[in-house]
Amino acid sequence: MIRIEHLYVSPGHNYFGHHGQPAGEHPILSVSEIECVAGHGIRGDRYFDYKPDYKGQITFFAAEIYDELCATFLPLAGTHPEPSAFRRNVITRGIDLNTLIGQQFTIQGITFLGTAECSPCHWMDQAFAPRAHAALKDHGGLRAKILTDGWLRVSPASSISTHA
Repeated sequence: MIRIEHLYVSPGHNYFGHHGQPAGEHPILSVSEIECVAGHGIRGDRYFDYKPDYKGQITFFAAEIYDELCATFLPLAGTHPEPSAFRRNVITRGIDLNTLIGQQFTIQGITFLGTAECSPCHWMDQAFAPRAHAALKDHGGLRAKILTDGWLRVSPASSISTHA
């Protein structure tokens, strides 16, 4: 089982393509559902039709990693940045996302292909907390292609199946 805790879309890039410049100011919007379009991405997101066969049509991030980072870097801060700080589309709980690299998997009837880890960028030190960039090495999330159309929704429990 996998839990979809949060879903996010953003109309523009805040970090991608901004190296050596200030971060962008595009909002990241929390939504209860997203429309996944095979081969194109998430309707309304900055990576929709970004380029043909793009490996990051949708991105996933583990809530367990978020929890660990909060415990490590923010115990006395009193407030924590939201999981949206990582600018991933889907915040999950219950599966090691790195095990899905190179795998086809289905959640809520939508089939995805895990293509690569989402490599964290230096902006994570600013967006989340100092030293977060280094702590996210090998834990930055999952990039995936969308293979079938459908709606992905926030849910307390969904089945996940992998395909050979």
